[in-house]
Amino acid sequence: MSESAFSQEGLSELSEIIKGWLDAQLSTKTVVQSVEYSHGDRRWFVRISGEEKDNSMVLFTLGQRTLHYETYVMPAPEENKSDVFEYLLRKNQKMYGAAFVIGTENAIYLTGQVSNQIIKEDTLDWILGTLYSAIELCFKPALRLGFASRFENRLDK
Repeated sequence: MSESAFSQEGLSELSEIIKGWLDAQLSTKTVVQSVEYSHGDRRWFVRISGEEKDNSMVLFTLGQRTLHYETYVMPAPEENKSDVFEYLLRKNQKMYGAAFVIGTENAIYLTGQVSNQIIKEDTLDWILGTLYSAIELCFKPALRLGFASRFENRLDK
């Protein structure tokens, strides 16, 4: 690996940057609704609000070399699986710093990571904005593809 691991002191400094940024997001009433922190794991559980998807929980995990982030997008599609996966893979082409992935039980997640060396408030704004906009743009179309018959039944009533 070309990047060296951060020291405990360096990780503490980065934790303070992340904590300060999240506190500012909470106080200015942006999309961040709540934040929980797991000290031992250097993890933040950040609930954000949206319009297309009411709420999402973003998990930030600070490692020795990278800040990893992920959010659950939707359950495994019940139908049109290949169409859902193709739609999301095509969206991945246009994204930078995050990608749709298939996770546990074939659920869909949005995940990414950045080097600890570039963590600052602007980087954190960019990360959250990237996740937010990807969810807002892709959630309902993917849901309608993966659960098409449920949406048809709602329109019939």
